[in-house]
Amino acid sequence: MRRVSTDMPNDDMQYRMRRNEAALSSMQSKMASQTRIKELRDDPLAAAHAVRYESYLARLDRFEGNALYARDHFKTADGYLRQAQDVMQRVRELAVQGANGTYAAEDLRYMGVEVNELLKELVSTANAIGPDGKRLFAGDKAFTEPFRIIEGSAAGASETIVTAVEYQGSGGSRRTEVSEGAYSELDIGGGEAFWAEKMQIFSSVDATDWRAAESAAFFVDGVRVDLSAGDTLPAVVAKINDSAAPVKAYVDPVTRGIALEGTSAHLIRLEDARGSSALKELGILKTVSDPSAPAWNATARVSGGSAFDMVLRLRDALYRGDSETAGGQALAGIDLALDNLGSRLAEVGSRQERAEMTWKRVNEAIPDVTANLARESSLDFTKAATDLGMLEFAHKATLQTAAKIIQPTLLDFLR
Repeated sequence: MRRVSTDMPNDDMQYRMRRNEAALSSMQSKMASQTRIKELRDDPLAAAHAVRYESYLARLDRFEGNALYARDHFKTADGYLRQAQDVMQRVRELAVQGANGTYAAEDLRYMGVEVNELLKELVSTANAIGPDGKRLFAGDKAFTEPFRIIEGSAAGASETIVTAVEYQGSGGSRRTEVSEGAYSELDIGGGEAFWAEKMQIFSSVDATDWRAAESAAFFVDGVRVDLSAGDTLPAVVAKINDSAAPVKAYVDPVTRGIALEGTSAHLIRLEDARGSSALKELGILKTVSDPSAPAWNATARVSGGSAFDMVLRLRDALYRGDSETAGGQALAGIDLALDNLGSRLAEVGSRQERAEMTWKRVNEAIPDVTANLARESSLDFTKAATDLGMLEFAHKATLQTAAKIIQPTLLDFLR
């Protein structure tokens, strides 16, 4: 026979009421947070899916912002490159005009004065600052003025003028992730955008018997080239040619040293890795650390000028009244600079188009992932409101029933 104590109905009733209150509190909390998963045990599989969707949605939001930034960055760079192209077109018109041989030396000097002003405008454009406060054509040296003007005097000039323009920036190495595992290169360095001729570097050091004493490395346009102990000059040439750098290397048959030539018009950037001196030993770079530009060994022969060098060549020819040079070497250099600017504009335009298409794709994916997340974790308010009403009704009924079932106690008799 089962024994029923006085406390048993009371304990049982309190247990049931606490469960009802817990269910009621859980439903109210879910409605307040608009999610049906408050704890993993509510739905472990849906919780796992929801976490993955939330993580992917956060990445999509970041990709969308990166794509928008890249698109706007390319649009700004495109505008400044077009301004530079307009300036170079005007310089070319003056070169053609000064080359026809019908103008006096004084008239050519006046043209040279205009070319000098256009040169200053070209430098100003190349040193442009974007809306984010960073230099557009300085590479990853975003807060460094990429082109430095050197002033001096020239024949035919009545005042101090620009005699050289040196590049202080670096290659375009900044990039941003615009989709899962896909990156967009943000920058075109000034050494690429404002160059004219294919650069050539010839070492005068006979490296026939040269060998790497130990493992070493150097960088060609930001691409690392590793050397092994015992590597000879032909091995160095082969490794440079096998790398992704836009540079072709070969052995100079005259000096028997290394020779480098750019495959496109750009400033070749060379640097020995830390602890390495291979390029210094081969006679390409200075043997003594010197931060001033250029870094080439004094005995190396370097050719291939920038767009500024071409404009300077034309201006100096006009100052001298030399129409033959203006219509020959100077005009040919201006054409090379214009060709390179056109190529870089096409490159920026293609990057801008890719960023635009990536942004649209990511923008379309966000609603789909949001819908998937809502399916897994969002609360059905119609069902939740019904369940909440049923729980409230059940709780009230439990309290009313408890009042009738629980028997009077000793305290009731002591009133």
